[in-house]
Amino acid sequence: MQLETYISDLLYRYECVTIPDFGAFLTTRVSAKVHDSTHTFYPPKKVLSFNEQLQNNDGLLGNYIAEIEKIPYETAVSKIAKQVKSIKSYLIEGETIHFENIGELILNADGKIIFDPSNHINYLTDSFGLSHFTSSDIKRETYKEEVQAIEDIAPVAFTPEKRSNNNWLKYAAAAVVVLGLGGFGAAKYYDNTIENHNQLAQEEANAQMDAKVQEATFVISNPLPAATLSLEKQTGHYHIVAGAFRIEANSDKKVNQLRDKGYKARKIGKNRYGLHEVVYQSFETRAEAKRALYKIRREHNRDAWLLIKKLD
Repeated sequence: MQLETYISDLLYRYECVTIPDFGAFLTTRVSAKVHDSTHTFYPPKKVLSFNEQLQNNDGLLGNYIAEIEKIPYETAVSKIAKQVKSIKSYLIEGETIHFENIGELILNADGKIIFDPSNHINYLTDSFGLSHFTSSDIKRETYKEEVQAIEDIAPVAFTPEKRSNNNWLKYAAAAVVVLGLGGFGAAKYYDNTIENHNQLAQEEANAQMDAKVQEATFVISNPLPAATLSLEKQTGHYHIVAGAFRIEANSDKKVNQLRDKGYKARKIGKNRYGLHEVVYQSFETRAEAKRALYKIRREHNRDAWLLIKKLD
């Protein structure tokens, strides 16, 4: 059961979504703001938090699951309880529970749940379609200094006869400023063009040098017979869990079944309760694991979930 998907749906419409006997996710509306140093504008949004004290079943989550999955309410509540029991067991083992588009949960040294919210989704429907953007500084003082410097280099000489025509003097001064700024912009554009050209040329030279080094290094006049080795060792702290088994033979059977389907399945050892854990695959980065998790849930197992665990 994709519990985080149902919770995420409800967070758009409600300020509190309670998981019975576990805790509640809360949303608080915050106004739009501008970051002082980066000048980034952020739209209004809902900030997520977690309260472990709110555990009473208000029926919201159970009724929603029952409606979506077309099952009785009691069955939905039973499925939630089963999921909560599994989550608590992994938290006790010191593992991190990842709720997609919601955040991560982990136990601290005092046995309290610590929640790290995700910033990928804005649950405030009023801000739908709005995203943050950055605005560059308006450098009025810089341009003012440039104009003053141009006037010092090319001052405008006034004579008694020309002073009588104030409009002409204004136009002349404006022309000097425009020509000066245009020259400055042209020089800056030329410098940037040269810099980009030099960078591209340097990259092309490096690529040619690498090709020559590889050719010189790996062309051997009398090569030895090639030996082909096929080694596959998975690494990474991000694992997509397929199941946990008390009997090791059952876990081996599960691994073989998944490998027959094309997955790089393996066992990652026992958990705290002595169960043999089987994973579809392990990944180095969270992004890779999340993409694979979506595909596995869509094509093979809706109950697959992401485990973050450092293996020995």
